[in-house]
Amino acid sequence: MTSFAGWQMPLRYASETAEHLAVRRAAGLFDLSHMGEIAVAGPQAGAALDYALVGNLSALRPGRARYTMICAEDGGVLDDLVVYRLDEDEFLVIANAANTDMVFSSVLDRSAGHDARVTDATGDYALVAIQGPAAAGILAPLAGGLDLGAIRYYAGAFGEVAGHRAWVARTGYTGEDGFEVFCRPEDAVPIWEALAAGGAGAGLVPAGLAARDTLRLEAGMPLYGTSSART
Repeated sequence: MTSFAGWQMPLRYASETAEHLAVRRAAGLFDLSHMGEIAVAGPQAGAALDYALVGNLSALRPGRARYTMICAEDGGVLDDLVVYRLDEDEFLVIANAANTDMVFSSVLDRSAGHDARVTDATGDYALVAIQGPAAAGILAPLAGGLDLGAIRYYAGAFGEVAGHRAWVARTGYTGEDGFEVFCRPEDAVPIWEALAAGGAGAGLVPAGLAARDTLRLEAGMPLYGTSSART
């Protein structure tokens, strides 16, 4: 375990090499509940994010996601982000844990003058990710009301996982196919346990921050705004 941004995080469960290879060959299970969630809602939420971040976020269709960045005035990257459009007037911005306060305050300041509400919703979410070529097969029997095949890369939908309501997105930062399950904090343990049990015969292993960082690096995915592992 290691301390990071106020959290105690698993650096590894056993062997980071074994965890890395499991994600490439089968599946890995990650607890990413330390990631920051910033909700932006209201009639001008899309316009506010267009101004605050890189890219035209208002063009996202509900149910889709986009990788983006928040920049300083000189163009330097402060943090890399994923933005989900949950509904017509509702977006969820995912920030690295070490940068959550900075991203929240920056988006709040840059949203001034727009009819949009910016809320630090980190405490409202836990995040469990299953990543790897076997991820869809493990998750599917537990995903009530969801057709995982219909969820494209960088898209998501509301449904149930192991009987608990969740936003299920086909996103991740490992370079493999996989899903990120956003749920209530109290639902994280039963969802984790159900996925672990469902993947026991399919090569799934729990994976820590070390494997997450080497997977990201091997896939050529950038990391901005922190000198530690992507968090």
